[in-house]
Amino acid sequence: MARMITGIVSSKKTDKTIVVTEHVRLTHPLYRKQYTVSKRFMAHDEKNEAQEGDKVVIIETRPISARKHFTLKSIVQKARVQHVESENALEAYVDTSKDKHSQAAKKSEAKTEEQSTKSDVKDDEKSADVKSKKQPIGFTTPDEESKE
Repeated sequence: MARMITGIVSSKKTDKTIVVTEHVRLTHPLYRKQYTVSKRFMAHDEKNEAQEGDKVVIIETRPISARKHFTLKSIVQKARVQHVESENALEAYVDTSKDKHSQAAKKSEAKTEEQSTKSDVKDDEKSADVKSKKQPIGFTTPDEESKE
């Protein structure tokens, strides 16, 4: 007798072919821990009636192609309606996110400019401090030696 498998349609990208994922919950024989094993089967859907997310029953048949050995028998449960955003809403969201990013970029540029001007002032102060510091007695710099 042919195998009958109940699973959920995970892909419907090809014509007259669906990919059905079967999830089986097993118990490990030694450790008694339960785990889930999933298998994917390609099945023939002559009328292209199954959609992604549908719960379907497929039955084993003769090989239809290299990877297809099952045929769609019935659709047990239709998938729920998926919410799809309109293109205008998506464009509006993208436009607002671009504005937010540009505002954030302007703020970060302003901060870096302030930090660079502060660091320039600090560098000037440090160089002035180094020049004004007195050298120990008996110590001469190379500039002073060339003057003498």
